Amino acid sequence: MRKPVIHLIFLLLFFQTSLLAYSSDPKQFINELINDAISNLSNKNLTLNEKEEFIKKISLENVDIDALGLYTLGELRKSSNENDILKYQNTFEKYFLKNLTSRLKDYSSSKFEVIGEDKKSTTYTIISSKIFPIDGGPEIKIDWRVYTKNPDKPLIRDLIVEGLSLARTQKEEFASILSSNNNDIKILISKLEEFINN
Repeated sequence: MRKPVIHLIFLLLFFQTSLLAYSSDPKQFINELINDAISNLSNKNLTLNEKEEFIKKISLENVDIDALGLYTLGELRKSSNENDILKYQNTFEKYFLKNLTSRLKDYSSSKFEVIGEDKKSTTYTIISSKIFPIDGGPEIKIDWRVYTKNPDKPLIRDLIVEGLSLARTQKEEFASILSSNNNDIKILISKLEEFINN
């Protein structure tokens, strides 16, 4: 009797896990991921904390935060020591997730539509989309840079919102902090920690 029960539990766990997996096709990946996010953010049965945890989870699994962090650090990533880089990446991840979850309400009542794709190479595709706020606000055009170095696991590397790259904007902001502080990576880390702790 125990074997069928164990088998049933295994099937249920597998089914639940498979529901969280998104398509490996970049266009479908973005469509499924963002609609899933909007659906959870607009779910009135979830607490704010549950929504934040959900967004953190799907971000950690579907955004290339390490690559994004190194890009935003600029040339300093080549000259900094390994310990400083590791501390920066750890701090950047926390900064990224806090920054993201602080904007949850911005997209909780929106409709999302993928409008096109531009395959730049075998490992890089730009997915074009629009977000339509239900409250009647202006539609927002967002392009997603999706990397498929691992063809089974697409990852988001950047968002271009109304033509403005968020990764490049962040890089410029960090460059400004660094140039004002003798390119000291420790100062940049402490600035990110201030944001995280506030």
